[in-house]
Amino acid sequence: MHPKMIVKIIGILVTIYSLTLLPPIAVALIYGDGALYAFTFTMLATLIGGGSLWWVMRHEKAELKIKDGFLVVITFWTVLGLVGAIPFHFARGVELSLTDAIFESFSGLTTTGATVITGLDNLPHAILWYRQQLQWLGGMGIIVLAVAILPMLGIGGMQLYRAETPGPMKDNKLAPRISETARTLWLIYVWLTIACALAYWAAGMNLFDAIGHSFSTVAIGGFSTHDASIGHFNSVEIEIIAMVFMFIAGINFSLHFAAWRHLAITPYFRDAEFRAYTLILFTGIAISTLYLYGSGVYDSLTTALRYASFQTLSLATTTGFSSTDYLSWPAFIPVMLVLMSFIGGSAGSTGGGMKVIRILLLFRQGMREIVRLLHPNALMPLKLRGRIVPEQVITSVWGFFSLYVFISAALGLLLMALGLDAVSAFSAVAATLNNLGPGLGEVGSNFQSVPDAAKWVLTFAMLLGRLELFTLLVIFTRAFWRT
Repeated sequence: MHPKMIVKIIGILVTIYSLTLLPPIAVALIYGDGALYAFTFTMLATLIGGGSLWWVMRHEKAELKIKDGFLVVITFWTVLGLVGAIPFHFARGVELSLTDAIFESFSGLTTTGATVITGLDNLPHAILWYRQQLQWLGGMGIIVLAVAILPMLGIGGMQLYRAETPGPMKDNKLAPRISETARTLWLIYVWLTIACALAYWAAGMNLFDAIGHSFSTVAIGGFSTHDASIGHFNSVEIEIIAMVFMFIAGINFSLHFAAWRHLAITPYFRDAEFRAYTLILFTGIAISTLYLYGSGVYDSLTTALRYASFQTLSLATTTGFSSTDYLSWPAFIPVMLVLMSFIGGSAGSTGGGMKVIRILLLFRQGMREIVRLLHPNALMPLKLRGRIVPEQVITSVWGFFSLYVFISAALGLLLMALGLDAVSAFSAVAATLNNLGPGLGEVGSNFQSVPDAAKWVLTFAMLLGRLELFTLLVIFTRAFWRT
């Protein structure tokens, strides 16, 4: 382990992050609504703090090990979440408590979208922009962006990339060099964001709302600049655009790269995870539509399809937008959609949850075990994308799934002990651990009424979900700290 190198890298990353505060400062200057000093102070503090750490350790050189990568990722996300809370705590017009500010900051960076703020329509524009930007930066991961920069400074980035990227198989690279992979991912991410913003703008959003919602749509974050979320606009066109880009953002970004490189859509349909992802979403849409229409919630099948499609895509991809008060629907639908968020998006996407590829592997492994009852001596390798899946990966997926279920239950019980009712407690865990955002019951619209102790638990759950359990929990093992 190289602690001095870790400090040096954290300094570089924090310095890079300080530059991302320039846009909120510009917005504060344009609108003059009271948040300028909070952002200016935060930028100067992070620039000086990060720059000082780098300067002190600037002569340190060493190749990062796996342990170093985990520590850099965990430390940086923690530091960033704490630093990101400063504007929320000090900006005029919002002035959250320290606990609420940290909760909101981590919710943005982890693309969870759970909020403790009400009255979004009256917030300073700079704060609204900042919330959306936090999600956009967290969506692809600031560290993946930094991986494209660190090689220029003589620092290897593979261990950072492996610790940061989601999914059970993390060694697949789009380009021979990891820095090229990171740059490719960010280029795709940026172009999708631009396309989404232009589409929103053309559909009737003003430019500020269009950019802000493109940030949270492509990041699968769910923050909005309005209390009513996408429902504020009451526009079928805007809802369709949101659905299209939520669906796209939930797909493995390596498939977008392959489709762009070959100028063909065949890479999508050849991918088993994409087919499973599409099937899950369309099945959810069909069930929701028929149930809402059949139970008389909507008189028109078209209206039922409109709202069911949007809410299914939003919650199943862990985005968290709302176009209507879906919590007033028959309980079967909201509960089903929250459960779908446990599956989440594809590996290599900006979505949360356990990821479709893991659920697909678990399903195929289960089917293999059933067949083995009839043919106990048969050799039945499990294949995915035409290749045999190593038994080590299958074991890892089972371990991840078991740990995910155990942690969900444990955190739910802990929240009940802290005063939440059962529905609110377990849906709050689902909302934060899956990086979904909205829950059910007391946390259906926001988390403002949740006790402070519970907010700290849920903040930990957000980080745990964003870093996919193992990346964070590994530092609590004795083996990690052995030399």
